Amino acid sequence: MSRNNVRGPTSALTEFLRASGITPSTIASRAATRNQQRAEEQPVAGPSRAANVEEAEPETTERRRRPRRRASGYASDELDEPEGEAVDEDAMDVDEEEEKPTPAKKRKLTKAAEAKLKAKEKKKRGKKDDDEDYEDDEEEDAYTALSRNMMKNAASKPPIGSFEKCAVCGKQFTVTKYTMASGSGGGFLCHNCAKAGGNDPFKKPAVPKKRKAPADKRTVTNFEEKRFPTLVSLCIQLITKHINDIDALGDIGSMNVEAISKALSKNRSLTQENVHLFYNPANASLALFDATNLPSPALETLAYHNANLVSLRLDFCGHLDDTAFKVFSTSLPALKRIELLGPFLVRSPAWQEFFKSHPILEGFLITQSPRFDDECIKALVKNCPDITDLRLKEVGKLDDSFLDQIKLFKRGLSYLDLSDPSHSCSEKAMIALIRAVGKTLTHLNVSNHTDLGDQFLAKGLLPHVKTLESLVLSHLPELTDSGVSEFFENWTRNNPLTSMDISRNETLTGISLNSILNHSGDGLLELNINGLKDVEEEALRKIGPTCPALRKLNVGFCRCVDDFVIKAWLEGEVDKGVGSGFCSRLEELKVWGCNKVTLSCPKKKGVSIFGVEFHRAR
Repeated sequence: MSRNNVRGPTSALTEFLRASGITPSTIASRAATRNQQRAEEQPVAGPSRAANVEEAEPETTERRRRPRRRASGYASDELDEPEGEAVDEDAMDVDEEEEKPTPAKKRKLTKAAEAKLKAKEKKKRGKKDDDEDYEDDEEEDAYTALSRNMMKNAASKPPIGSFEKCAVCGKQFTVTKYTMASGSGGGFLCHNCAKAGGNDPFKKPAVPKKRKAPADKRTVTNFEEKRFPTLVSLCIQLITKHINDIDALGDIGSMNVEAISKALSKNRSLTQENVHLFYNPANASLALFDATNLPSPALETLAYHNANLVSLRLDFCGHLDDTAFKVFSTSLPALKRIELLGPFLVRSPAWQEFFKSHPILEGFLITQSPRFDDECIKALVKNCPDITDLRLKEVGKLDDSFLDQIKLFKRGLSYLDLSDPSHSCSEKAMIALIRAVGKTLTHLNVSNHTDLGDQFLAKGLLPHVKTLESLVLSHLPELTDSGVSEFFENWTRNNPLTSMDISRNETLTGISLNSILNHSGDGLLELNINGLKDVEEEALRKIGPTCPALRKLNVGFCRCVDDFVIKAWLEGEVDKGVGSGFCSRLEELKVWGCNKVTLSCPKKKGVSIFGVEFHRAR
């Protein structure tokens, strides 16, 4: 029965030797014969040893001429031996006696030393750890070492289609490519016995994971002018670093206290242990920009220790609940302005009680309050008629009924922010609101009211607003170039705006931008057109000569912004060494997502450029 079938990943030399009738059995037979001859020719100790020197000399010479053995245990000039018994373990090792006459041979490394050497080589080549298991198995040359199947079993696996008896149950079965050898080494197993032993012969080998090509690394660079710190800033840094070791801040001024509070909020270092440094019964205003670590009892203490507060601002006040807020109602009688970010836990009855206890309230600004409902806005309008600044941002229950109540404020609103509701208010209700309160408005934010469109501009803002200074129309997908341009061309009764935000309106182009610049270019201090991807280069270049007083400019994701456009804003048209028609007062420029801006973009002293993105070369 032929046994020259190719099985498994064997080397070309091993397969050639097998085809020639040279197997591990013949090698073992040769080794056994050689060992027996050596035992018979062993000389007797004593004087007879010298007599056998001449006889041993030819053998020694022949041995030196003979090629060295490989680590696999056989030499290529002694392979034509008759097939015999199984492989002897000594035949797989290097014969120490034959290696002694060769002084140039290096000492064989231990497995631990080889592993360390391979680890160093892999580190130099930058290989990943995923290849370690595979490479550790290949300790020998793949073309000279015996195949694993030959190393495990002296007798090869029977050819496919032959009959064998199962080593466990004794039943006869047909050999397939899924047939597995017995664990004891005596025979093979049928499929049922192989599965019973915990081995699934039909299990597919795991597919090796493909290496993913390294993605382009995106780097964002900001060009900011580093100025020498002032003495005040150095003192503030020192105080914030050792805030827990300070007994009292003393009389350092309200501006410096606010600066310290901002510095602490960067790493959330404000706790209920050190917050008492900001408390003072004489405080008229208090701003804590990160109250995340202040629990409800600490907020109650705030109200007790600052009884004369007129203005209070708490950012990230998620621990403010009904219990603490009731203390605000009773212990802060002079409060006229309150600004809260994240009062999630305050319920409707607590809001209503607060409004009843503060009839002199003039500013009410909250963000992210899901429990502020229609009853709350009714109580605010009824009990606090002097409200001038109103912010209901990200209030989940904001709808048209809120707008009907806001219209009833008698004194007139100057600041109105109704941005980012869960559901947009209707255009009709918003126009009615602007008709009622628009005469006194100086700031208006209606961002993300997706139902508002050109009619809101034409019938709401155009006829009823004449004192507006800041306008935010972000993310209003119903706006069009024709509606925006017509509005600004006819809005002559209102003075130029100082701040304009028309970002995230992807359908608008340079037509809208030109109309804004023609109306408010001379007075603009801040302009945000982030997301107006189709604005043409000509309209972008117009920002320089029409906005000389511009301080902050955001042109993120405008596709036509490049180094030359930025140069026009920073330097303008240079004639005889003198530049003209540029933003001479520009302090902050944001270019996030402008892929044509490179590291070589023009820079100017005093101008901070944020968001220069580029891809590193591999």
